[in-house]
Amino acid sequence: MTGPLPRLVGMVHLLPLPGSPGFGGSIDEVLKTAAEDARVLTDAGFPALMVENFGDAPFFAESVPAETTAAMSIAVSAVAETGADIGVNVLRNDAAAALAIAAATGAAFIRVNVLTGIMYTDQGPITGKAAEIARSRSRLTPDVEIWADVLVKHAVAPPGTNIRQVARDTIERGGADALIVSGAGTGAELDLDEAADVRDAIPDRTRLVAGSGVTAENLDRLLRVVDTIIVGSSIKVDGDPNQRPDPLRAKAFMEKAAERGLT
Repeated sequence: MTGPLPRLVGMVHLLPLPGSPGFGGSIDEVLKTAAEDARVLTDAGFPALMVENFGDAPFFAESVPAETTAAMSIAVSAVAETGADIGVNVLRNDAAAALAIAAATGAAFIRVNVLTGIMYTDQGPITGKAAEIARSRSRLTPDVEIWADVLVKHAVAPPGTNIRQVARDTIERGGADALIVSGAGTGAELDLDEAADVRDAIPDRTRLVAGSGVTAENLDRLLRVVDTIIVGSSIKVDGDPNQRPDPLRAKAFMEKAAERGLT
């Protein structure tokens, strides 16, 4: 990474990796598909890509097995051949593995679903490990940015949680470089009122990222609050997150995003 990260990130959802229930038996097929999907997005003009082990459900709550980290490392390297800035998200919340992958591959940023506090998820309670992550980053790859979710999707916050306080704590006490706001689940549009609360609670210089449910149709509305976009589902075939990227959808989205200065 030679300068500020782009404001537009396309998702590369990996096929099931070795060790996961859905693994098809061929790591070569995983890598081929990842490289092809990445090329569709970069050919459309996407300047940054995030690689995620989306196909590995059901996910481990925190630490993934060594085979997952190994497979993701070579997948990230394959995607990086596009020349795009690369992010890493190791589901469900293995930030240590994401940092290790970034250090080994030169990725520019990672996504951490729960950096501080606790969230109740479909994997059970997940507790943030900001102290460990901050120290690992300093030791392994200090230039990598940490993009952290605020009240991450597919999860429920403890009673009495205040989203503004969570946002401030994630920046000031957790060490996040950017905050991500999302809807209730994959492909769900975020609540703009909640996003506005987060924006108001954090420093102006802090990047606020839309992490789900972004479409060409709602882009203008979202950009009134957020400044950075992660898009996945809406640029897939039929808008289905389980499908491959659709070149026509990706190009149409990118054209609108470029008009809004997101390149």
